Amino acid sequence: MTHFATRTTGSDVVVVRPEGRLNMVAAPRLREQLRGLVEGGSARVVVDLGATEFIDSSGLGALVSGLKAARQAGGDLRLAAPTAQVRSVLSLTSLDRVLRTYDSADAAFDGD
Repeated sequence: MTHFATRTTGSDVVVVRPEGRLNMVAAPRLREQLRGLVEGGSARVVVDLGATEFIDSSGLGALVSGLKAARQAGGDLRLAAPTAQVRSVLSLTSLDRVLRTYDSADAAFDGD
């Protein structure tokens, strides 16, 4: 099973960058990768959605699952650079009230 590209910022925040469609095919991979990162000790995670052109309910479920895991580990999961389609879906589902979004992955944990 392939994983999405990751990088670690200078403040030990792990950034995951899914590309293309975050749907029922890709969402289980993201869910597993986020869980693995948190279980491995990375409780501060940013999902960079700048290259995610589409998200559906299974993609949203993976993000919420990652948020829950991160918070249970004493951290947080934040979103960066959501595309227009992703931003629209977050707004329509009111998940934009739960999943905090930022303009860039590097800015997501600034000041924290």
